[in-house]
Amino acid sequence: MKNIKVDIDINSGFCFGVVYAIDMAEEILDEQEYLYCLGDIVHNDAEVKRLEKKGLKIIDHKFLKTLKNERVLIRAHGEPPETYKLAVENNLELIDASCPVVLKLQNRIKKAHDRDEKIYIYGKHGHAEVLGLLGQTKNEATVFSDIKELDISKMPDKISLYSQTTKSMDSFYGISSELQKAGLEVNENDTICRQVSNRDKELRDFASKYDIIIFVSGTKSSNGKVLYQVCKDRNPNTHFISDPEDLEISWFGSNVTVGICGATSTPMWLMEEVKQRILNFNLNNVA
Repeated sequence: MKNIKVDIDINSGFCFGVVYAIDMAEEILDEQEYLYCLGDIVHNDAEVKRLEKKGLKIIDHKFLKTLKNERVLIRAHGEPPETYKLAVENNLELIDASCPVVLKLQNRIKKAHDRDEKIYIYGKHGHAEVLGLLGQTKNEATVFSDIKELDISKMPDKISLYSQTTKSMDSFYGISSELQKAGLEVNENDTICRQVSNRDKELRDFASKYDIIIFVSGTKSSNGKVLYQVCKDRNPNTHFISDPEDLEISWFGSNVTVGICGATSTPMWLMEEVKQRILNFNLNNVA
């Protein structure tokens, strides 16, 4: 008996935008056999597989162009204007589950673009949310994931700086500060979701209370990578997993405390399964 104590972080689990999209999908799937979804409804393979068993069909933009007279769910990340235009042309009914925070950001960027502002977006290249934001500017905005990508000497004297909603606040303000020190006039737009940014402090506090931290997230989740690093920085004995099968019994000694937490795209049921597997280690002392 290893005598392992295991707790799940009560603040982890889906953000409200993801909850909204999944609830909408499940409600529709209770009424019909299948529903198309443009892109992974959430960046967590286990949750996607669960919903696929209920009839969710994940499609990409190439496949979308071939669809006609169907219903298609728009996930929380949002979509560029071109998607809505295509829907009209192909007689598609879009079930729009875009996160309200993302929609508000899209609107702000569109208005800034209409005012001819020079827009820079701090975000992950190719990320669904970022593509939706870029679309508001007719793909004219500059997207960067690291300040090193920018040639500051060639940038406009005045810029409007925005961020993907799941980026680190510290990184965003650090970038803004560096640009201002370089002599640029920066119209700073903190567009980071507070439900995400507040988790930084919550996870630092959580990670410091346990001997071992198990961080559960899909490998595609940008938010997961950021929050995992938050835990790792506070507690070096932090392990990243995507599935209970990823757990290794060698991580757990006797009489240790284990904290389980996850990204805003990590379902609570998956963290419960992780907890149960660890408790099985506790009882059986075997994997």
